[in-house]
Amino acid sequence: MKLAKVVGRVFCTRQDKAMDGKTMLLIQPLRWEDETPLGGPIVAVDAVGAGASEKVFWVASREAAVAFKDVPPVDAAVVGIVEGHQVREFRKR
Repeated sequence: MKLAKVVGRVFCTRQDKAMDGKTMLLIQPLRWEDETPLGGPIVAVDAVGAGASEKVFWVASREAAVAFKDVPPVDAAVVGIVEGHQVREFRKR
């Protein structure tokens, strides 16, 4: 799973019927370590009701399509809202 921040929404006047009722978000992938941008923004279909500026985790490829019951033609899906995360000093031994 990958980290991203919701930076916008995408609206389409025409789309595949399997996309009806689904929200498309513009997300900016981030590095887990320091939350700096990783590449450019991408479009992901929302499976969890994420909102503006929220940090989310997302999946790509086949995993994105199976996040939905009807398996729409998608390459990326938001599958969780991140409340917080810890990367460094998780376990000190």
